[in-house]
Order: sequence, then C-alpha cells, then structure tokens
Amino acid sequence: MSERETTRLVAWSRELRRVHDRLREALSVTRDSLADGAPGEAATRELLLYCHGFCAALDGHHRGEDRTLFPAIAAAHPELRPVLRSLEQDHSMIAHLLGGLQAAVERAAPPEELDRHLEGIAALMENHFRYEERQLLSVLEALALDAAPGEVLGPL
Repeated sequence: MSERETTRLVAWSRELRRVHDRLREALSVTRDSLADGAPGEAATRELLLYCHGFCAALDGHHRGEDRTLFPAIAAAHPELRPVLRSLEQDHSMIAHLLGGLQAAVERAAPPEELDRHLEGIAALMENHFRYEERQLLSVLEALALDAAPGEVLGPL
C-alpha cells in the first residue's frame, strides 16, 4: 500500500472524529446562545438560527453515515452489522429529538424547555459518538471507501 493510500484510509477515522468534535461544538454554541440570550424576539431568532444549523448538520451527518458509510462497513465487515443497526437506531432517536427541539424553537418555548430538549440531545449524541468511535475508528483506518467526506459524513 502506498503512503498516499495509507494517508487516505487513515483520514476517514480522523475525519469522523473531526466531524463529531464540530457537532459537539455546534451544540455547545447553541446551548450557550440559550443561556446568554436576552428574552425577546431577537434572542428567539438567534436561537432558531443556531438550532437550525446544528439540527441540519447533525441530521446530514447521520444521513451520510446511513447512506454511504455504514453500507461500506457492512460489506467489508459483516460481523459489525449489529453495531451498525444499533447506530442507525440511535440516528432515528436523535432525529426524533431534533424534531421536538425544532418544534419548541418555532413556537418560542421557554428557555427551560429548550434547555431540556438540548440536554436530551446532548446526552444521546455524546453516548452515540463515543460508542461509534469505540466500535468503528479502527475499521475506518483500513476501510477502502472512494467518496467525498461530505457525502459520507455530512456537509460540515
């Protein structure tokens, strides 16, 4: 295997960690916006922008994994199919929580309610990311996948 091929392969594990870190940061910024926001229309509008961006990024990340990454892993490592099914179930639960957050933001729910939505998403997301990294990073270091990072891990 050439140095270029090795670099490209190992980049998938680094890229997954990088995307997870960016999503963690986006959630942190969203939560900080809620905590620091002054009451009123301007704060609600700002939170809506943060939440929309975060929700779209997280949803895009999971759709990319479900559509491109997980099928490639399943083909190369059929023994990981139960892990991938579990991760896909997490994606579905997180999507449901994101829908609840978006609905709460759109109806200008009180900050305490919005924080509860964000706390639930944060807890599930962090657990999901840690499990995914424990199970898949070593696999990604050897996965031959010829695709654009945005297609595989979402448009971040």
